[in-house]
Amino acid sequence: MHDNNLPLSNFIRDIILKDHVSGKYGGRVRTRFPPEPNGYLHVGHAKSIVLNFGLAKEFRGECNLRFDDTNPIKEETEYVQSIIEDIKWLGGDFGDRIFYASDYFSQLYLWAIELINKDKAYVCDLSSDQVRETRGTPTQPGHDSPFRDRSVEENLGLFERMKNGEFPDGARTLRAKIDMRSPNLNLRDPVIYRILHAEHHRTGNQWCIYPMYDWAHGESDSIEGITHSICTLEFEDHRPLYDWFLEQLGIFHPQQIEFDRLNLTYTVLSKRKLLRLVEQGIVEGWDDPRMPTISGMRRRGYSPEGLRNFARSLGVSKTNGITEFEKLEYYIREDLNKAAKRVMAVLRPLKLVLTNYPEGQVEFVEAINNPEDASAGTRPLPFSRELWIEQEDFLDVPPKGYHRLYPGNEVRLRYGYIIKCQNVVKDPATGEILEIQCTYDPDTRSGQRTRKVKATIHWVSAVHAIPVEVRLYDKLFTTENPNNVPGDGDFTMYLNPKSLEVVQARAEASLASARPCDRYQFERLGYFCADRCSAAGRLVFNRTVELRDTWAKLQKKI
Repeated sequence: MHDNNLPLSNFIRDIILKDHVSGKYGGRVRTRFPPEPNGYLHVGHAKSIVLNFGLAKEFRGECNLRFDDTNPIKEETEYVQSIIEDIKWLGGDFGDRIFYASDYFSQLYLWAIELINKDKAYVCDLSSDQVRETRGTPTQPGHDSPFRDRSVEENLGLFERMKNGEFPDGARTLRAKIDMRSPNLNLRDPVIYRILHAEHHRTGNQWCIYPMYDWAHGESDSIEGITHSICTLEFEDHRPLYDWFLEQLGIFHPQQIEFDRLNLTYTVLSKRKLLRLVEQGIVEGWDDPRMPTISGMRRRGYSPEGLRNFARSLGVSKTNGITEFEKLEYYIREDLNKAAKRVMAVLRPLKLVLTNYPEGQVEFVEAINNPEDASAGTRPLPFSRELWIEQEDFLDVPPKGYHRLYPGNEVRLRYGYIIKCQNVVKDPATGEILEIQCTYDPDTRSGQRTRKVKATIHWVSAVHAIPVEVRLYDKLFTTENPNNVPGDGDFTMYLNPKSLEVVQARAEASLASARPCDRYQFERLGYFCADRCSAAGRLVFNRTVELRDTWAKLQKKI
């Protein structure tokens, strides 16, 4: 594994290193993370956050947070606030450098006028459908708009009237005058401004024309003095347009560099699809622990360190691929293994009575808080006559190779004694197992030299245990690529009906002090996190990840 304290070499870092050494941009490095506030950030954004903020930190530069808020119809203050919180949680340091494309609306408008004056932009009356029809195809050239040859004076007048709100939505656009026959469709007179009579989350009703992303993006980079504008591969074909705008205006010219985006198995990362899951109530909200959003992962119990390590492990390339979900779980598990306190909990309780243990007696056994961290110390666990164990740790008729508890068999209780099953109490009407009766060997307390048995099981003292609700989360989809839907199908056809199971568990009393977002390893069961809705009298834990590491095993086979 890569040492996470060292920078990962990649082609983007090599470009920045070369520019830094040569003195390009005065040796200055400034990157930016530019989300559109139309949804919550997801794990794909985590890769970009780690890359942009990491490079800025390595080269003692700065990384700006800029909201590309050019579409008032889809953007909300709620999204802005969640994005800020997620970036801070993940470790992105933007200081007081929070910017908005809407900060630059006035300057962008003036630059659009400059393009018109240079006869490099014109007002077009074609509808959006007509613009699409005349644009052409990758193999066929487009056709000039009949309004392409308007005079500069007419365009200036119409554009001002657009700004003043004299026309309805969609009636006119401002388009760049480039080349309708260019092999790059993005250069075929792209729209710069469209009319939208909509209230903006920051500027209110001050504007009724809004810049398109391709127009606002490069100019915003220029205003902020961004040196390296890092974005994902789908913007590679947009780079000539990015460059054209900056060259026509003669302003500071950052360098756009593209890299591969993250795709994850069993996951959708389209904001449109994620929004649909929220709006249709398929999930609880944007921070549902089954969602691939950063807030959902935080609520599920993922640590920022684990998520950062995962993002760094992905590398940076020019080829889009797909990453196994199990790899993400590996890095989360690896970090939690070092940091999470161990506790005892029983998810599906089955009563076990030690018939030869004195009634009313309580003794305390020493339990290790974290075997990976000696400084974490130990804690006392109460041990009594009546215990809870996992239902799956007992079988009345065991199959071959089953070494846990069954009639006549012995097991060790974690940190406790060796016990032997003597009797099984069942409901006479249903046959349901109600109670297991065992005897304990007082000479086999854990830590003493004693005989060995083939299995150790966990437990909690019935009289001391506290009730907790545990939410067992699984993958949200049943197929590796839910984006690949055949025919007229819908991605929701792959939803996993077993993605959430809620059980009423019993846990050791120390969990009564758990606070939201506290992370634990429930011994033998996995890693769990106290949910944000946890409070005194109602403790709720989310399963973060199981102990089983399928990805690491797969890598060994490879």
